[in-house]
Amino acid sequence: MALRRILHYPDPLLNQKSAPVEYIDEQIISLVADMVDTMYAAPGVGLAAPQVGVLKRVIIIDCGNREDPDLIRAVNPQIVDSEGECSEEEGCLSVPDYYASVKRKSWVKVSYQDMQGHWIERECEGLLAIAFQHEIDHLDGKLFVDRLSSLKKSMFRKKYQRIMEQQKEQL
Repeated sequence: MALRRILHYPDPLLNQKSAPVEYIDEQIISLVADMVDTMYAAPGVGLAAPQVGVLKRVIIIDCGNREDPDLIRAVNPQIVDSEGECSEEEGCLSVPDYYASVKRKSWVKVSYQDMQGHWIERECEGLLAIAFQHEIDHLDGKLFVDRLSSLKKSMFRKKYQRIMEQQKEQL
């Protein structure tokens, strides 16, 4: 398929809410195939459609662990239950070169449609639970840095501005 350009913070499209997918047609199938190629090329463990400029409720995840070795293609994903709390360092393909500890639920039950339109319910913990929460946040117009405290957000903006300036200097 094709590699798509990943939008980077502070692109305003990343703060918009995505629309549900009504039909899984060739356009959605093609989008997912492009997202898979794009995520692996980046490389990353997850990607949401808004990150490639498409405001549809579509995500892909591949945590690459033995418990869940398969690529997950999720249409209209939602968290239907959650419990516990964890705080892990996260990064994001839309916020290159920045990582921060984010509080999340340690266990989630998610519901989503597969590529054939069948609804699946899945219980997740660890990295997979974090990845689902992270990618679903994208569908709701949130980045992981939006979950930081006010002080940490302020520090992020300053540090990220320096990172972007250094990258421009290197070009």
